[in-house]
Amino acid sequence: MAPWHRTAAFIWSTLAFLLYFGYTSAADPEHAINYFNNAPTRLFFFDDTTSVIYHDAIFGDIHVSQDEGKNWKRADDIPPGEAAMFIEHPFNNRVAFVLTNSYTHYRTDDRGKSWRTFNVPELVAYVQKPLSFHSDPKKSEYTLFQATKCDQIPWGEQCRDVTYYSKDGFASSPQLLLEDVSRCQFAHSSKDFKHDAHEDLIYCVAYDSSAMAGSHNIASSRLYSSTDFFATKQNEDLGIGKNAKGVVAFAIVSKFAVVALKDLTPGSEGDMLLYVTVNTKEWAKAHFPHASQARLRENAYTIVESTVHSLAVDVVLHDITTVGTLFVSNSNGTYFVESLMNTNRNMMGYVDYETIYGVEGVGIANVVANAQDVERKMAAKQLRSVITFNDGSSWDSLVAPSGTCSSESCSLHLHSVTDMHNYGPVFSSPAPGFVMGVGSVGKALAPYDESNTYMSKDAGLTWTMVREGASQYEFGDSGSVIVVVDDEQPTNSIMYSTDMGQTWNTYNVEIQFRAKGLTTVSDSTSQKFLLLGQVVRQSPQSNEGRNAAIYLDFAALGRPQCGPNDKESWYARANTKSECIMGAKQWYTRRKADADCYMGEKFHDPEVHDDKCPCEEHDYECDYNYVRSDDKCVPSGPERIPSTQCTLGTPGETYMGSSGYRKIPGNKCEGGSRMDEPMSKDCSGAEPVEGEIVYQTHPFASDIVQSEFFKDSKTVLVRLADFTIWQSSNEGYTWEQKFPEERFLVFYMHTHTDDRAYLITDSKRFYYTTDTGRYWLPSEAPSPPNTFGAQVLRFQPKSEYLIWTGNVDCQSGYQNCRAQAQYTWNNGREWRLVEDYVVNCDWARDEELRIDSTQILCESYADKQGSQAFFGKENALQLVSGTDYYAKKTKLFDHVVGFTKFSEFLIVAEYLPMRGTLNLQVSLDGRTFASGNFPPGMHPDSHAYTVLESSTKSIFLHMTMNEFPTPWGNILKSNSNGTYFGLSIDNVNRNNGGFVDFEKLVGLDGIAILNIVANPAEAALTGHKVLQTRITHNDGGTWKPLLPPSVDSLGVKYPCTSVGCALHVHGYTERFDARATYSSPSIVGVVMAVGNVGESLAAYTESDTFLSRDGGFTWEEVHKDAHLWEFGDSGSIIVIVNDEEPTDHVLFTTDEGLTWREFKFTTEKIRVRDIMTVPEDTSRKFMLLGRYPATAGSVIVHLDFSSLTHRRCLVDAEKPGYDDFELWSPSEERDSLCLFGRQTLYHRRKRDVNCVVGDTPKALDNIVQNCTCALEDFECEFNYVHNGEGQCVLVPGMTARPPDDSCRNGEDYWYEPTAYRKVDYSSCEGGDRIDRGTQHLCPGINGHSAIFWMMVILFPFAITALVAWWWYSKSGMARGTIRLPGGDYSHGSGSGAMATLASVPWFLLGLAGIAFEYIASSLESVSMGYRARRGYRDVPVDEDAQVLHFEDEE
Repeated sequence: MAPWHRTAAFIWSTLAFLLYFGYTSAADPEHAINYFNNAPTRLFFFDDTTSVIYHDAIFGDIHVSQDEGKNWKRADDIPPGEAAMFIEHPFNNRVAFVLTNSYTHYRTDDRGKSWRTFNVPELVAYVQKPLSFHSDPKKSEYTLFQATKCDQIPWGEQCRDVTYYSKDGFASSPQLLLEDVSRCQFAHSSKDFKHDAHEDLIYCVAYDSSAMAGSHNIASSRLYSSTDFFATKQNEDLGIGKNAKGVVAFAIVSKFAVVALKDLTPGSEGDMLLYVTVNTKEWAKAHFPHASQARLRENAYTIVESTVHSLAVDVVLHDITTVGTLFVSNSNGTYFVESLMNTNRNMMGYVDYETIYGVEGVGIANVVANAQDVERKMAAKQLRSVITFNDGSSWDSLVAPSGTCSSESCSLHLHSVTDMHNYGPVFSSPAPGFVMGVGSVGKALAPYDESNTYMSKDAGLTWTMVREGASQYEFGDSGSVIVVVDDEQPTNSIMYSTDMGQTWNTYNVEIQFRAKGLTTVSDSTSQKFLLLGQVVRQSPQSNEGRNAAIYLDFAALGRPQCGPNDKESWYARANTKSECIMGAKQWYTRRKADADCYMGEKFHDPEVHDDKCPCEEHDYECDYNYVRSDDKCVPSGPERIPSTQCTLGTPGETYMGSSGYRKIPGNKCEGGSRMDEPMSKDCSGAEPVEGEIVYQTHPFASDIVQSEFFKDSKTVLVRLADFTIWQSSNEGYTWEQKFPEERFLVFYMHTHTDDRAYLITDSKRFYYTTDTGRYWLPSEAPSPPNTFGAQVLRFQPKSEYLIWTGNVDCQSGYQNCRAQAQYTWNNGREWRLVEDYVVNCDWARDEELRIDSTQILCESYADKQGSQAFFGKENALQLVSGTDYYAKKTKLFDHVVGFTKFSEFLIVAEYLPMRGTLNLQVSLDGRTFASGNFPPGMHPDSHAYTVLESSTKSIFLHMTMNEFPTPWGNILKSNSNGTYFGLSIDNVNRNNGGFVDFEKLVGLDGIAILNIVANPAEAALTGHKVLQTRITHNDGGTWKPLLPPSVDSLGVKYPCTSVGCALHVHGYTERFDARATYSSPSIVGVVMAVGNVGESLAAYTESDTFLSRDGGFTWEEVHKDAHLWEFGDSGSIIVIVNDEEPTDHVLFTTDEGLTWREFKFTTEKIRVRDIMTVPEDTSRKFMLLGRYPATAGSVIVHLDFSSLTHRRCLVDAEKPGYDDFELWSPSEERDSLCLFGRQTLYHRRKRDVNCVVGDTPKALDNIVQNCTCALEDFECEFNYVHNGEGQCVLVPGMTARPPDDSCRNGEDYWYEPTAYRKVDYSSCEGGDRIDRGTQHLCPGINGHSAIFWMMVILFPFAITALVAWWWYSKSGMARGTIRLPGGDYSHGSGSGAMATLASVPWFLLGLAGIAFEYIASSLESVSMGYRARRGYRDVPVDEDAQVLHFEDEE
């Protein structure tokens, strides 16, 4: 060809090429429309394929498309109307199942092209996920099927859930796995839950058939496991033995398996407990930092989307159930820290929290900015959006688009999970870094229809507005195509962008519709989209079906495929404080914004790349046997080392031990700070060989004035006289000073939340911890601590709520110096005024005083002017109650001396100025008060009194009858509501400080020890008291001397033989530390005391040490001389130390005093003042608090007996008494087998067994039976006293209490009073009821016969049952019809309406539910089932990461 011809041909071909691509690049997308009668209940894309399932649950049909929704065909292999439920196989993208309301179901192996039948013997169960699959590709045919089996009974049918299994995908008949189940699941059913358990391990939540009596009881629900398809089964004890019952849920969430169970221990109020495992072998209890505050209540917590690093749980802490607090766990899911307060949630338990897809550590949440107003005033919620870039460690506001905010409080807020409008995750998609949302800019989130559409291209760091108004949105082709559609009103077009939202094009789809959903393939790599819409009635197509599936194809745009130069590396979390998370920087490859091309990587998930980061401190956690204290990991005790090290015994010998740190499992960092490298340590600090004792001495420069452990913790605080505070996180093994620059006046442990404490300085600054001292944070109080003697901080069960009482205007002049109380609802971040000129302000609510949590009680002066320091009695001290956090005030009393709370009682000492006397007022509700009625001559108007305690439904009161210098008085005991007081015992010893020699034994209710003044007439004249000891075993009904032992600790017989000879012990008034009690909560029945055998109590230095093992019935002398004592490890070790002079040794016993061994801990003797251990007395480590004689300062000696023996106690919770423990009853040493009307068996270690109890789970206390009433179960009625013969007689001149015929508790009869009343704490039944006089019929309903009331009650139920049955049959809810619009129905399916009659309240609710279901099923809105939260377009993030939401069938 001639050259010019070749040139011309080249030019023409080039022009044709350019024209072609110019034309195609300007082309529109293509679309196709299909019409359906109903919206889909499920719209599902098979993973990495073009196949789509459209499930019409109303018509019961399955429609299948093989080309991403362009063409549709009904599944002809499934008869019309049969498809009740569609379930995909999560690990095989070719397999899915259609379940019906009969025994025949369907399976596809070719993504819906064809369907084959299979049969199951029973009907499918009403649960959210009736099928469970094995995650191993080799065992993908292994399937569990949950069904419901019903048996006919005379009045209907009785149903229970059963599980079948198939090993061949139902090719053969399935086999029965287990009956009476509520959930079964393969342990290998999640790709993230990696473990080496048996490949056939199955977990089932099921009922213990041996514990059932015809009906399901929550206490019989347990977690079982099996590796042979339940040919044999094992009860998973979760590490707590017999107590692993009450299981309500099992789920596999990310890398964790989680069990939720109901705490069935007495007094737990049915709180929920979480147990977690990461390896199927060791289960650990999940610990929340708010101990009593963050209690998991049923239906009040949600396990939200969790990462592979940690679990995230949202817990309802407020009285309202739609505000929560988000907690995030450590790497093994056992220890949680508070991440975010006041999270927004709805009544269904869904939480406004979502992690950004594919970008580790980034999540968006909504918080309720006005949570207190929502709780107090039911105000409308004001929602604010926050974002985290570090897995919840810190949160920031969303940065508003540039130029849209003018104030600091202004930011971007987005509608989230609780307001879903589309499929899949709310904000993000697999397109790397792209995030979209509907929201508003301002101080709080605007309503949805007033919101706009926003987008971020950097995973939430920065945002731009892409469209005015609310839109549905979707990403395609890895982000190269973005589609939005109007979500506020009908439209006929969509908008799309091919340059990451910089410009937008409009495309008309030719019909008018209302958008209902916009989606694409699960990994957002396709250029094809599926838009669901409801056709408007005026549209000409409306007669073809009102629901349109609009297929959009953007491949028709004709863009070229992207080359290497069109792509860029995008780093997640760029420009944040740290791009590294879990030791790596994440980055993806994505298209450049200005590149006009398509990615074309269909079904290729975005590939995440990790650049390893240098290791830093946050990449490490504390190693085993180390605990966090501030920013350091300190040893919890001597380190355990291999037997091959430290064998020479030479001085200065070393070993290579742990640095205290280990890299967090899964962390990818390399190099940098190597905090986990072993370090050389001295062998003297290693754990000794078995049988040896470790001690450590720590001197302090000043005297110890305050010391206390955190409850359930090894951390202890000590305050010295030089205003310093020291902390030990390992029971006194090592110490560190806290904030040396501060002067501390006091510290407070939170009385309701065990892991919180507050350090009070001499200024406004205070420090607090929410995690038992691991970290301390500074905060600012509204004023300096008060100097008027009022407690600075007051607490209530809601741990964030505090009352601070401080000095105001006291800096100069003192003209208006006063104590002012303020309260905070967020732990000191904000404060509000309560009252001025106060003496005491406190929360009315307490653990047992369950009244209004917003009520505050204040003692304040009536005349509020001048300096409070100079106020006297002429300025009345009023008691004012304020509800709504003191906004609504009510004056309760014009003049008081004080108030206090004891158990369920609120007690007020009212002053009557006209008579100059006191009056005792008692309340059970904080609003209404009743005056106490007292025996003659004992009214508090003329006597001082001390309220002692009220743990057994009665108030014990000490009324002083003889004043200074030799005070003593009478102990009075009230009835159950605290209004009538009777004399329990007279002449009880008291000291000048008001403290009384009265103490109840811990762990055994109703047993108390006190000292009486045996010579009251003589002592009043001479000032010398002769004391004798008395004990009661029936809560003060009768008192007896202590039975003396016959021989002393050396085997010598006591010379005392007279009837008056008894054991007498020193009491409460002589103790240096009031917390040093006779008994321990961990070793029931064991009591220790210092005393003597004789006619009366001898001097302390002339006394010896005694022990009782049966609650004070019998005693033995265990050592000569007076000693301090402390119980350890539930009584397996007891330590005593000389309390008469300086000493260099302690004595200890491992057999409760049968033998004693000496351990010398110093060469220079110490005067020991106190022995401390953890409050529960469950540790083998002790602290001696004392000082060296003739020197200033103090010393603490840490003693560690952990290596005395390494043998763990054996416990068989199923057969208590056949192991290292015994069953003991406090009644065994008496003629009667009963105490408080019942025989109770307690579980405790056998005396002669040397083993470590530790945290070994013991059997629960077992009440064998209630006993018939005997004389010990009664006490004298009001105005009656015991005479010399032990009988109750009326006090001369007094009248008996009038009869109570109110029958307020629904009794059938009332009785005239006698001289006796039943001890409130006794549970005796029948017998000789000497407290009941003549019987009278109660007025009211009992005047009618039983037949009359049977007709009145049963007739409405008969009518209701007929109506319910009609609804039941008509609505298709009869057995065989399966629909799940309501989510998960767990713990069995229940049965027909007739069987529900057993539970009347639930039956009535069920009737309303049936009516609602029928109405809902007839409405097309039921098809919005896709709003139920799922993983991204039905690719499960993890459906168990939704709400573990179960109902108790008890």
